[in-house]
Amino acid sequence: MKTVLIKLLFFGLISFQLYPQELLPFVENYNKSNYQGDNQIWNVDQGNDRAMYFANNHYLLRYDGVKWEKYTLPNKTIIRSILVDGEKIYSGSYKEFGYWIRNGGKMIYVSISKGKKVFEDSENEEIWKIFKFNNKIYFQSFNEIFLYDGKIIKKTKFPFLISYCFKIEDQLLIASVDRGVYKIYNSKISKVKGWEILENNVIHAIEKHNNKTYIFTKKNGVFVDENGVLSSWKSPLNETLKTVIVNAAKFIKNNKLIIGTASKGLYVFNLNDSSYININRNNVLMNNSILSIGQDKENNLWLGLDNGIAHIEVNSPISIFYDNSGTLGSVYSVATTDKGFLIASNHGIFKYEDNHFSLAPMTQGQAWNISKINNKYLIGHNEGTFIYENGLFSKLNSISGGWNLTKSNINNSYLQASYSGVWIYKNTNDLFQRTIINGLLKPIKYVAQNRKNEIWAADNYRGLYRILYNDAYETIKVENVAQKSKIADDFGVKIFEFRNEILFLIHNSWYTYNSITNQLIENDLFNSNFKNISDIVVIDDNNFVVLQEGLLYHIYANENKFVWNSIQEKYYRGKIINDNIKIFKSNNNYLLNLDDGFISLQLKEEINHIPNLKIEAYINGDLIKNKSKIKYNSELKIGVISGIYGNTKPSLFYKINESNGFISIKDGEIVLNNLNSGSHNIVVYYFDGIQYNEVSNFNFIVAKPWYFSFWMIVLYIAVLGTILYLYYRWNKMRYVQKLELQEEELKHQKKILEMSLKVENELNLQEYEKHILELKLQTKSSEVTGKSLSIAKQSEMIESIQGILNTEVDFNKLKSEIKKVIKSNAINKHEWQTFESNLNQIHDQFIINLTKKYPNLTSKDIKLCVYLKMNLSSKEIAPMMNITFRGVELQRYRLRKKLNLIQDENLSKFLLSI
Repeated sequence: MKTVLIKLLFFGLISFQLYPQELLPFVENYNKSNYQGDNQIWNVDQGNDRAMYFANNHYLLRYDGVKWEKYTLPNKTIIRSILVDGEKIYSGSYKEFGYWIRNGGKMIYVSISKGKKVFEDSENEEIWKIFKFNNKIYFQSFNEIFLYDGKIIKKTKFPFLISYCFKIEDQLLIASVDRGVYKIYNSKISKVKGWEILENNVIHAIEKHNNKTYIFTKKNGVFVDENGVLSSWKSPLNETLKTVIVNAAKFIKNNKLIIGTASKGLYVFNLNDSSYININRNNVLMNNSILSIGQDKENNLWLGLDNGIAHIEVNSPISIFYDNSGTLGSVYSVATTDKGFLIASNHGIFKYEDNHFSLAPMTQGQAWNISKINNKYLIGHNEGTFIYENGLFSKLNSISGGWNLTKSNINNSYLQASYSGVWIYKNTNDLFQRTIINGLLKPIKYVAQNRKNEIWAADNYRGLYRILYNDAYETIKVENVAQKSKIADDFGVKIFEFRNEILFLIHNSWYTYNSITNQLIENDLFNSNFKNISDIVVIDDNNFVVLQEGLLYHIYANENKFVWNSIQEKYYRGKIINDNIKIFKSNNNYLLNLDDGFISLQLKEEINHIPNLKIEAYINGDLIKNKSKIKYNSELKIGVISGIYGNTKPSLFYKINESNGFISIKDGEIVLNNLNSGSHNIVVYYFDGIQYNEVSNFNFIVAKPWYFSFWMIVLYIAVLGTILYLYYRWNKMRYVQKLELQEEELKHQKKILEMSLKVENELNLQEYEKHILELKLQTKSSEVTGKSLSIAKQSEMIESIQGILNTEVDFNKLKSEIKKVIKSNAINKHEWQTFESNLNQIHDQFIINLTKKYPNLTSKDIKLCVYLKMNLSSKEIAPMMNITFRGVELQRYRLRKKLNLIQDENLSKFLLSI
């Protein structure tokens, strides 16, 4: 009990710390980065061309809903005031006033005061206000009024300091700084009787409304003159205004009063019930100092701020609930109560009642959905399901993650999709009774029922399930119909109930269930009308909202026709929570959840009317007329101007050159680049909810690129002719050179032929000499061979004689004589040297190859190889080497070993192969 008490105190503290929020009109803020000008906006007005004009210090700003323009005065002085009258935009500045007119897509300034000597040299007058009274234009400074009737300027100087002049019906009132209020009648100045209390008050606005005159002082609040009696305004807001500085005030449509302050932003006061809202920097304004208030033809406001511009849609059926503090978090569902709103966010369940914003006790955490059953509100939460009834919160059950609650189409029961599956509340009078569908303990996000004992459930991630159960709520069968129908990509299935028929959105295609084939089949009606839909939310039988390519559309079903009404993107840009769009219907209002709050809409069912559009095309800031010719490769910006800035701004599309498909026009501008040369046609269409209607068109011609222009073609022809002529000259010269080269070549060939003949003769001579040498070599070889044979014969003879002598031992004397003969006939050393030299010359290459391959051979081995190569027998070799026959055989054996020859290999043949 102590813990619960501590928690309640803690949450009560959180509730106390949250500051009040409220539904506010939609506000668009424009800063210097948008309009590229100065800070202060001194005056605002709308032209007959529906463009907005602003006095922005050194600039006159113009905004037509598509693009901003800025202009400076010739003398570069500060523009303090503007007034639209017909086609002229009057402006006033330091010792200067005149008007602007639009010509050729630009503003042209015409000075009225220049050269008229309306300002004294000693004066430092600035024109702070311009107004029209009795068909004359008045330029007011703090000391003087300059009246301009279109031709003549008449100056009136006052004996006191002026704050501002005001036209009230047929009177012109002048508010002095410290002497009260005066009026001008027949050029005479007189003090307003009964308003003495206003003396020493700076008056910034005087407005008449419902037969009452309201005087807005700078620091002392508001006074009201009713039936000639002036008194302080009896309103709680007046006490607040006495503590701030009032800069501007204006009555608008629906009995509302707008008051701009110097430090507290803007007050919107409802005279019907004396309620008011304060729009300031804490909620939606970017600056709290309001310098001027303007109103457009849609009865919406344009505020001139001390730093920027704000467009406030006070006359729009759209309201926004903001939370700039981040306390609320992302809103997942919202519902109206008798006193305010219930809000389910990722921070908990919040209640907004009696302008007080608080967190419900014990509900901190992710809340998903709020559904109303009779007078009770069921809230799905991470921690369970909560109920709100008669201003009190309580926890209904512990079913966590109640994503959605759907009413059955066959009875009064409700189906809840949760983290743990599908729950059924059979008795709405006793919500504590509940039943879970067994066999499907999965996170289910969407659920629906249109047949008895059958429920459809879509998994939060993937899968579509058909659940069959009996009257006792016992599960009979659970089947994944998406997989059974062979739909591969069944992620993020959405269930949509339309006129008692259940449809399934699976991967950008629509399906229905065929009970005969027990499979999903494509739905032709929805597939033909709703392509590229990422989300869909039902409102009632004939209304639903779709999200298509990031844009929201309200769909009204009229039989089998669908009326589309776009919800402008500016209201929710970047704030949609994908896959969690919820819409709560309350009478004629629809609440749509956003990231930082929610939006209140009034959806319409009728077909929209075709708007009046104006097309302006520009290239580098220069206006391009219809059917003009533009340069090739130019960037063409086409502004499609509707002059509508609020919630009724039309949805526009275009086609170029009858292309297929309609292209949405974003922010009213079409930007075209890289167009082909030739004629082009831009057709602008307005989508009225059923069909595309042509509303305007723009034609233009893209010139040929400079390299295809007439003079460039002439140049190309001239260059080509020159090239051809030069080619002819070059070819002729080349032909002459070719003839000369041929002549030179003939001479050269002749010379080469002569040289080749000479070389051939020399070669023949060399061949002849070689032949002679070969003959000589053969002769020497023959000589060597003959000599070798002669030596062999002599050696053989000597051996024979020596043999005989050796056998005849008795004849010693004879023996001595024979030996002398033998010695005389023996071969001398010189002959052997000559023999070996000739032998080496003949077999020189063979000896070189042999010694390289077998470097371990001795001179005797080499000599034996030479003899063997000469095909001499061992018997013939023995005497030449001066060894015996057996010595030759032994030497041959050793040679085979050194040559690594096998037994069967022939030594002579081997030596011939080297």
